Amino acid sequence: MDEAMTPTLFRIATFIAAAVLALVHLFGAKLTTLERIPRSRWLSFAGGISVAYAFMHLLPDLAKHHKILKQPPVFLPDFIHYNAYFIALLGLVTFYGLERHIRTHRRKRGPNEPPAQGAFWLHIGSFSLYNGLMGYLLLTRTGDELLFYSIAIGLHFLVNDNSLRQDHKHLYATRGRWFLAASIILGWSIGLLSEIHELVISTLTAFVAGSIVLNVLKEELPEERESHFLSFFIGAVVYSLILLAA
Repeated sequence: MDEAMTPTLFRIATFIAAAVLALVHLFGAKLTTLERIPRSRWLSFAGGISVAYAFMHLLPDLAKHHKILKQPPVFLPDFIHYNAYFIALLGLVTFYGLERHIRTHRRKRGPNEPPAQGAFWLHIGSFSLYNGLMGYLLLTRTGDELLFYSIAIGLHFLVNDNSLRQDHKHLYATRGRWFLAASIILGWSIGLLSEIHELVISTLTAFVAGSIVLNVLKEELPEERESHFLSFFIGAVVYSLILLAA
């Protein structure tokens, strides 16, 4: 915790951050201009900021977390030595697999068919868990790091929100966004009410780092998105320079 911040102020600051992140999902749908094709420059810019944070802060921290994770708990077999880089890869692969499943499901049903309930709940359940991890990790950020984390993750949620809204339409508007918003507050509450062990922090941070990279790039790379490379580039470079100067 920041030495200049009392425990009470720290809890208030992280709660405000959690509430703002939740509001991104609740009111992101109001930004209808983001849904057009070609892709909004602002979404590409937001994606650049998110991936810059992952590469400039989360991924470099993996070396530190790797040292912690090399000492597994006593209840795990000796051959299991946690590897932070493997966990980051696992985060990337997990969400890649989820994305492939959703895309395959969509092709089978056709573009004009409403999404199936099962695919919707799988998608929302996975991202609710993801959002919960983000809310939980708020309590591991202090001072300027809390601000930088909140900005990057808030914009990342805006990108995810746009994608999920396109995938699930009415189901997302009426149910999905509420689950995602609530999961952020739930994750924050669990972190507040429980002691955050460094092993848990390291594991979650590594998983989130890999997940962010995949979830941003899957929105920018497909040709049909008609993304704006220049906007993505500017977002990535500008936020990287801000993080370097901080």
